[in-house]
Amino acid sequence: MGATLTRVHLRQRDITAGRISLYLDYYPAIRDPYSMKMTRREYLGIYIYARPKNEIEKEFNNEMLMKAEAIRSMRVQAIINEEFGFLDKNKRKADFLAYFKSKAEKKDQKWMKVHQHFSNFVKGQCSFGDVTVELCNRFKDYLLKAKQLKHKDHYISQNSASGYFSTFRALLKIAFKEKFFRENLNDYLEAIDTTDVKKEYLTLDEVKTLANTSCNIPVLKSASLFSCMTGLRISDILKLDWKEIEPASDGGYCMRLRTEKTETETTLPISDEALELCGERRKGKVFKGLQKSMTQQPLKNWVESAGITKHITFHCFRHTFATLQIALGTDIYTVSKMLTHKNVSTTQIYADLVNSKKRESANKISLK
Repeated sequence: MGATLTRVHLRQRDITAGRISLYLDYYPAIRDPYSMKMTRREYLGIYIYARPKNEIEKEFNNEMLMKAEAIRSMRVQAIINEEFGFLDKNKRKADFLAYFKSKAEKKDQKWMKVHQHFSNFVKGQCSFGDVTVELCNRFKDYLLKAKQLKHKDHYISQNSASGYFSTFRALLKIAFKEKFFRENLNDYLEAIDTTDVKKEYLTLDEVKTLANTSCNIPVLKSASLFSCMTGLRISDILKLDWKEIEPASDGGYCMRLRTEKTETETTLPISDEALELCGERRKGKVFKGLQKSMTQQPLKNWVESAGITKHITFHCFRHTFATLQIALGTDIYTVSKMLTHKNVSTTQIYADLVNSKKRESANKISLK
Protein backbone atom coordinates (compact mmCIF):
# COMPACT_ATOMS: atom_id res chain seq x y z
CA MET A 1 0.00 0.00 0.00
CA GLY A 2 1.49 3.39 -1.01
CA ALA A 3 2.24 6.23 1.39
CA THR A 4 -0.50 8.80 1.98
CA LEU A 5 0.14 12.04 0.14
CA THR A 6 0.12 15.05 2.44
CA ARG A 7 -2.76 17.41 1.71
CA VAL A 8 -2.27 21.16 1.99
CA HIS A 9 -5.16 23.41 3.01
CA LEU A 10 -5.27 27.19 3.20
CA ARG A 11 -6.58 28.18 6.63
CA GLN A 12 -7.47 31.44 8.37
CA ARG A 13 -6.94 32.55 11.96
CA ASP A 14 -8.39 35.65 13.65
CA ILE A 15 -5.75 37.91 15.19
CA THR A 16 -5.74 41.43 16.65
CA ALA A 17 -6.81 44.73 15.07
CA GLY A 18 -9.53 43.16 12.93
CA ARG A 19 -7.13 41.12 10.84
CA ILE A 20 -6.97 37.50 9.75
CA SER A 21 -3.69 35.61 9.40
CA LEU A 22 -3.39 33.11 6.55
CA TYR A 23 -1.55 29.85 7.05
CA LEU A 24 -1.13 26.45 5.43
CA ASP A 25 -2.23 23.28 7.19
CA TYR A 26 -0.39 20.06 6.27
CA TYR A 27 -2.10 16.73 6.88
CA PRO A 28 -0.54 14.33 7.63
CA ALA A 29 2.27 16.43 9.13
CA ILE A 30 5.54 16.74 7.19
CA ARG A 31 9.05 16.37 8.59
CA ASP A 32 11.32 19.39 8.46
CA PRO A 33 14.58 17.96 6.97
CA TYR A 34 16.61 20.60 8.85
CA SER A 35 15.21 20.31 12.38
CA MET A 36 13.91 16.74 11.80
CA LYS A 37 10.71 17.76 13.63
CA MET A 38 7.18 17.11 12.38
CA THR A 39 5.22 20.22 11.47
CA ARG A 40 1.64 20.90 10.36
CA ARG A 41 1.44 24.67 10.10
CA GLU A 42 3.26 27.24 8.01
CA TYR A 43 2.30 30.84 8.63
CA LEU A 44 2.65 32.84 5.44
CA GLY A 45 2.97 36.33 6.89
CA ILE A 46 -0.05 37.33 4.81
CA TYR A 47 -2.98 39.14 6.45
CA ILE A 48 -6.45 40.17 5.26
CA TYR A 49 -9.20 42.33 6.69
CA ALA A 50 -11.70 40.44 8.87
CA ARG A 51 -14.49 42.84 7.84
CA PRO A 52 -13.56 44.82 4.73
CA LYS A 53 -15.18 48.25 4.86
CA ASN A 54 -14.96 49.23 1.22
CA GLU A 55 -14.12 48.04 -2.26
CA ILE A 56 -10.41 48.76 -1.83
CA GLU A 57 -10.18 46.49 1.23
CA LYS A 58 -12.24 43.82 -0.55
CA GLU A 59 -9.91 43.97 -3.54
CA PHE A 60 -6.90 43.76 -1.21
CA ASN A 61 -8.36 40.63 0.41
CA ASN A 62 -8.92 39.00 -2.98
CA GLU A 63 -5.33 39.70 -4.05
CA MET A 64 -3.89 38.33 -0.80
CA LEU A 65 -6.06 35.21 -1.02
CA MET A 66 -4.88 34.64 -4.58
CA LYS A 67 -1.24 34.95 -3.48
CA ALA A 68 -1.81 32.55 -0.60
CA GLU A 69 -3.49 30.07 -2.95
CA ALA A 70 -0.56 30.33 -5.36
CA ILE A 71 1.83 29.50 -2.50
CA ARG A 72 -0.38 26.56 -1.48
CA SER A 73 -0.17 25.19 -5.05
CA MET A 74 3.63 25.57 -4.99
CA ARG A 75 3.82 23.69 -1.69
CA VAL A 76 1.77 20.80 -3.08
CA GLN A 77 4.15 20.53 -6.03
CA ALA A 78 7.19 20.76 -3.73
CA ILE A 79 5.87 17.95 -1.51
CA ILE A 80 5.27 15.74 -4.54
CA ASN A 81 8.85 16.44 -5.67
CA GLU A 82 10.17 16.05 -2.11
CA GLU A 83 11.70 19.54 -2.17
CA PHE A 84 11.39 21.01 1.31
CA GLY A 85 13.52 24.12 0.95
CA PHE A 86 10.55 26.26 1.98
CA LEU A 87 10.98 24.94 5.53
CA ASP A 88 14.43 26.49 6.07
CA LYS A 89 13.21 29.93 7.20
CA ASN A 90 14.30 29.44 10.82
CA LYS A 91 17.78 28.32 9.86
CA ARG A 92 18.22 31.31 7.58
CA LYS A 93 17.45 33.55 10.56
CA ALA A 94 19.83 31.66 12.86
CA ASP A 95 22.98 33.41 14.12
CA PHE A 96 25.85 32.47 11.80
CA LEU A 97 28.41 34.21 14.02
CA ALA A 98 27.34 32.17 17.06
CA TYR A 99 27.53 29.00 14.95
CA PHE A 100 31.02 30.00 13.73
CA LYS A 101 32.21 30.61 17.31
CA SER A 102 30.87 27.26 18.53
CA LYS A 103 32.85 25.46 15.81
CA ALA A 104 35.99 27.57 16.33
CA GLU A 105 36.06 26.85 20.06
CA LYS A 106 36.35 23.14 19.26
CA LYS A 107 39.23 23.73 16.84
CA ASP A 108 42.30 25.89 17.49
CA GLN A 109 43.55 29.47 17.76
CA LYS A 110 43.60 29.89 13.99
CA TRP A 111 39.85 29.24 13.83
CA MET A 112 39.30 31.76 16.63
CA LYS A 113 41.34 34.36 14.75
CA VAL A 114 39.30 33.83 11.58
CA HIS A 115 36.10 34.10 13.62
CA GLN A 116 37.28 37.43 15.08
CA HIS A 117 38.22 38.77 11.63
CA PHE A 118 34.84 37.75 10.23
CA SER A 119 33.06 39.30 13.22
CA ASN A 120 34.96 42.55 12.60
CA PHE A 121 34.07 42.34 8.91
CA VAL A 122 30.30 41.97 9.50
CA LYS A 123 30.38 44.36 12.49
CA GLY A 124 29.21 41.67 14.91
CA GLN A 125 25.99 40.66 13.14
CA CYS A 126 25.39 37.94 10.56
CA SER A 127 22.62 35.39 10.04
CA PHE A 128 22.81 32.35 7.78
CA GLY A 129 20.56 34.17 5.33
CA ASP A 130 23.19 36.92 5.06
CA VAL A 131 25.90 34.49 3.96
CA THR A 132 26.01 34.68 0.18
CA VAL A 133 28.72 34.18 -2.44
CA GLU A 134 28.97 37.95 -2.73
CA LEU A 135 29.51 38.34 1.05
CA CYS A 136 32.15 35.58 1.05
CA ASN A 137 34.06 37.27 -1.77
CA ARG A 138 33.93 40.58 0.08
CA PHE A 139 35.37 38.83 3.14
CA LYS A 140 38.11 37.44 0.90
CA ASP A 141 38.97 41.00 -0.21
CA TYR A 142 38.85 42.13 3.41
CA LEU A 143 41.43 39.52 4.45
CA LEU A 144 43.81 40.66 1.73
CA LYS A 145 43.77 44.20 3.16
CA ALA A 146 43.18 43.58 6.89
CA LYS A 147 45.58 44.33 9.71
CA GLN A 148 46.64 41.77 12.30
CA LEU A 149 44.52 41.41 15.43
CA LYS A 150 47.40 41.87 17.89
CA HIS A 151 49.78 44.04 15.89
CA LYS A 152 47.57 46.78 14.52
CA ASP A 153 50.42 48.38 12.59
CA HIS A 154 51.05 45.24 10.50
CA TYR A 155 48.95 43.80 7.70
CA ILE A 156 48.07 40.12 7.41
CA SER A 157 50.48 38.38 5.02
CA GLN A 158 49.05 36.93 1.84
CA ASN A 159 49.83 33.39 3.01
CA SER A 160 48.02 34.03 6.30
CA ALA A 161 45.06 35.47 4.39
CA SER A 162 45.08 32.34 2.23
CA GLY A 163 45.06 30.11 5.31
CA TYR A 164 42.31 32.14 6.99
CA PHE A 165 40.07 32.02 3.92
CA SER A 166 40.71 28.27 3.63
CA THR A 167 39.52 27.90 7.24
CA PHE A 168 36.43 29.98 6.48
CA ARG A 169 35.66 27.77 3.48
CA ALA A 170 36.04 24.69 5.69
CA LEU A 171 33.38 26.18 7.97
CA LEU A 172 31.05 26.70 5.00
CA LYS A 173 31.53 23.07 4.03
CA ILE A 174 30.61 21.91 7.55
CA ALA A 175 27.53 24.14 7.57
CA PHE A 176 26.45 22.73 4.22
CA LYS A 177 26.84 19.15 5.46
CA GLU A 178 24.76 20.05 8.50
CA LYS A 179 22.08 21.44 6.14
CA PHE A 180 22.33 25.06 7.19
CA PHE A 181 22.86 25.94 3.52
CA ARG A 182 20.91 24.51 0.60
CA GLU A 183 24.01 24.53 -1.62
CA ASN A 184 27.75 24.37 -1.11
CA LEU A 185 28.96 27.97 -1.46
CA ASN A 186 32.52 26.68 -1.93
CA ASP A 187 31.60 25.66 -5.46
CA TYR A 188 31.52 29.36 -6.33
CA LEU A 189 34.55 30.55 -4.35
CA GLU A 190 38.19 30.70 -5.40
CA ALA A 191 41.05 30.23 -2.94
CA ILE A 192 43.56 32.97 -2.20
CA ASP A 193 46.88 32.18 -3.88
CA THR A 194 49.92 31.70 -1.67
CA THR A 195 53.37 33.14 -2.27
CA ASP A 196 56.61 31.20 -1.98
CA VAL A 197 58.35 31.80 1.35
CA LYS A 198 61.62 30.45 2.65
CA LYS A 199 61.11 27.46 4.94
CA GLU A 200 63.75 27.80 7.62
CA TYR A 201 65.23 24.69 9.23
CA LEU A 202 68.23 23.56 11.25
CA THR A 203 71.11 21.41 10.06
CA LEU A 204 71.97 18.31 12.09
CA ASP A 205 75.00 20.11 13.57
CA GLU A 206 72.75 23.01 14.63
CA VAL A 207 70.29 20.63 16.27
CA LYS A 208 73.17 19.04 18.19
CA THR A 209 74.38 22.49 19.23
CA LEU A 210 70.88 23.33 20.45
CA ALA A 211 70.74 20.04 22.37
CA ASN A 212 74.01 20.95 24.12
CA THR A 213 72.81 24.46 25.02
CA SER A 214 71.08 24.95 28.36
CA CYS A 215 67.59 26.41 28.38
CA ASN A 216 65.90 28.28 31.24
CA ILE A 217 62.74 26.26 30.59
CA PRO A 218 63.69 22.53 30.48
CA VAL A 219 60.26 21.39 29.18
CA LEU A 220 60.59 23.79 26.23
CA LYS A 221 63.98 22.28 25.34
CA SER A 222 62.66 18.72 25.59
CA ALA A 223 59.55 19.47 23.51
CA SER A 224 61.59 21.31 20.84
CA LEU A 225 64.09 18.47 20.40
CA PHE A 226 61.19 16.00 20.44
CA SER A 227 59.64 17.90 17.51
CA CYS A 228 62.97 17.77 15.64
CA MET A 229 63.00 13.99 16.06
CA THR A 230 59.32 13.26 15.36
CA GLY A 231 58.03 16.12 13.19
CA LEU A 232 55.08 16.70 15.53
CA ARG A 233 53.38 20.11 15.47
CA ILE A 234 53.21 22.23 18.61
CA SER A 235 49.41 21.69 18.78
CA ASP A 236 49.92 17.91 18.97
CA ILE A 237 52.83 18.11 21.39
CA LEU A 238 50.83 20.31 23.77
CA LYS A 239 48.08 17.71 24.06
CA LEU A 240 50.23 14.56 23.80
CA ASP A 241 49.23 12.19 26.60
CA TRP A 242 51.21 9.26 27.99
CA LYS A 243 48.35 6.91 27.20
CA GLU A 244 49.00 7.68 23.52
CA ILE A 245 52.54 6.30 23.76
CA GLU A 246 52.55 2.51 23.81
CA PRO A 247 54.72 -0.47 22.85
CA ALA A 248 54.77 -1.18 19.11
CA SER A 249 54.08 -4.65 17.71
CA ASP A 250 57.44 -4.64 15.91
CA GLY A 251 59.42 -3.56 18.98
CA GLY A 252 60.14 -0.14 20.44
CA TYR A 253 57.38 2.41 21.00
CA CYS A 254 54.87 4.32 18.91
CA MET A 255 52.36 7.15 19.28
CA ARG A 256 48.69 6.56 18.50
CA LEU A 257 47.10 9.95 18.13
CA ARG A 258 44.68 12.13 16.22
CA THR A 259 46.45 15.16 14.79
CA GLU A 260 44.70 18.43 15.56
CA LYS A 261 45.27 20.25 12.26
CA THR A 262 44.29 17.49 9.82
CA GLU A 263 42.19 15.44 12.30
CA THR A 264 43.99 12.35 11.02
CA GLU A 265 44.13 9.14 13.05
CA THR A 266 47.71 7.91 12.85
CA THR A 267 50.32 5.65 14.43
CA LEU A 268 53.84 7.06 14.45
CA PRO A 269 56.95 5.20 15.64
CA ILE A 270 59.33 7.08 17.95
CA SER A 271 63.00 6.39 18.50
CA ASP A 272 64.51 5.54 21.89
CA GLU A 273 66.19 8.97 21.97
CA ALA A 274 62.89 10.74 21.34
CA LEU A 275 61.29 8.69 24.11
CA GLU A 276 64.08 9.70 26.51
CA LEU A 277 63.15 13.35 25.91
CA CYS A 278 59.68 12.62 27.31
CA GLY A 279 61.12 11.90 30.75
CA GLU A 280 59.68 9.48 33.29
CA ARG A 281 56.39 7.81 32.42
CA ARG A 282 53.41 9.03 34.43
CA LYS A 283 49.73 9.83 34.01
CA GLY A 284 48.53 12.80 32.00
CA LYS A 285 50.35 15.11 29.58
CA VAL A 286 53.82 14.10 28.41
CA PHE A 287 55.23 17.64 28.38
CA LYS A 288 53.51 18.84 31.53
CA GLY A 289 53.81 22.59 32.05
CA LEU A 290 54.52 23.37 28.40
CA GLN A 291 52.67 26.48 27.22
CA LYS A 292 52.40 27.91 23.74
CA SER A 293 53.66 31.29 24.99
CA MET A 294 57.00 29.60 25.69
CA THR A 295 57.48 29.13 21.93
CA GLN A 296 57.75 32.90 21.45
CA GLN A 297 60.40 34.98 23.26
CA PRO A 298 61.75 32.15 25.49
CA LEU A 299 62.40 30.02 22.40
CA LYS A 300 64.04 32.94 20.62
CA ASN A 301 66.32 33.57 23.62
CA TRP A 302 67.39 29.92 23.77
CA VAL A 303 68.14 29.70 20.04
CA GLU A 304 70.18 32.91 20.19
CA SER A 305 72.14 31.65 23.20
CA ALA A 306 73.13 28.64 21.06
CA GLY A 307 74.69 31.03 18.56
CA ILE A 308 72.10 30.27 15.86
CA THR A 309 71.24 33.40 13.87
CA LYS A 310 68.43 31.92 11.74
CA HIS A 311 64.85 33.03 12.41
CA ILE A 312 63.64 29.84 14.09
CA THR A 313 60.06 29.30 15.22
CA PHE A 314 58.75 26.13 16.82
CA HIS A 315 57.27 25.06 13.48
CA CYS A 316 60.79 25.15 12.02
CA PHE A 317 61.54 22.02 14.06
CA ARG A 318 58.97 20.22 11.93
CA HIS A 319 60.76 21.49 8.81
CA THR A 320 64.01 20.30 10.38
CA PHE A 321 62.68 16.77 10.88
CA ALA A 322 61.49 16.58 7.27
CA THR A 323 64.64 17.95 5.65
CA LEU A 324 66.97 15.82 7.79
CA GLN A 325 65.03 12.63 7.05
CA ILE A 326 65.07 13.30 3.30
CA ALA A 327 68.73 14.36 3.34
CA LEU A 328 69.65 11.19 5.21
CA GLY A 329 67.95 8.97 2.62
CA THR A 330 64.43 8.30 3.90
CA ASP A 331 62.06 8.01 0.95
CA ILE A 332 59.61 10.86 0.49
CA TYR A 333 56.54 8.60 0.84
CA THR A 334 57.63 7.50 4.33
CA VAL A 335 58.40 11.08 5.36
CA SER A 336 54.97 12.12 4.08
CA LYS A 337 53.32 9.50 6.28
CA MET A 338 55.38 10.55 9.30
CA LEU A 339 54.29 14.17 8.79
CA THR A 340 50.64 13.02 8.27
CA HIS A 341 50.49 14.90 4.98
CA LYS A 342 47.45 14.05 2.88
CA ASN A 343 49.41 14.47 -0.36
CA VAL A 344 53.01 13.58 -1.15
CA SER A 345 53.20 16.78 -3.21
CA THR A 346 53.14 18.72 0.08
CA THR A 347 56.20 16.81 1.28
CA GLN A 348 57.99 17.42 -2.03
CA ILE A 349 58.69 20.98 -0.86
CA TYR A 350 61.17 19.61 1.68
CA ALA A 351 62.90 17.49 -0.92
CA ASP A 352 63.60 20.69 -2.86
CA LEU A 353 65.27 22.19 0.22
CA VAL A 354 68.00 19.59 0.54
CA ASN A 355 70.88 18.63 -1.68
CA SER A 356 69.76 16.29 -4.46
CA LYS A 357 72.72 14.04 -3.61
CA LYS A 358 71.58 11.79 -0.76
CA ARG A 359 74.10 11.17 1.98
CA GLU A 360 74.33 7.60 3.17
CA SER A 361 74.01 7.11 6.89
CA ALA A 362 73.62 4.06 9.09
CA ASN A 363 71.87 6.14 11.72
CA LYS A 364 69.17 8.65 10.94
CA ILE A 365 68.72 11.68 13.20
CA SER A 366 70.85 11.32 16.34
CA LEU A 367 71.86 13.93 18.85
CA LYS A 368 74.70 11.84 20.28
